[in-house]
Amino acid sequence: MKLNLSRIAILCLAASVVPTAFAQGSGADTYKAQCALCHGEDGLAATPVGKAFKAASFKDPAVVKTPDAALMAIVKSGKNKMPSFSAKLSDAQIKAVVGYIRTLEK
Repeated sequence: MKLNLSRIAILCLAASVVPTAFAQGSGADTYKAQCALCHGEDGLAATPVGKAFKAASFKDPAVVKTPDAALMAIVKSGKNKMPSFSAKLSDAQIKAVVGYIRTLEK
């Protein structure tokens, strides 16, 4: 029983690391792995978690007007209830995610 719990713990740890490593491929992959839970696949933040945390919709005119550098800073440092992703994502990944977010604004 103890061995099985150890294996389960190792599998859970590996599963939490693999999506981040896999997500390095593109902004879309990173977005889906790290952002879609709150902001939704379409960026409207109409998910249960997004509604609970009052996540921003990427079609909101205020977000659309926000410069890329400011969005990158928000992803990196967090804002309101959104956590910081500086420990999970590289600067290149954050830049790619912001690029992908811009495609959701349309």
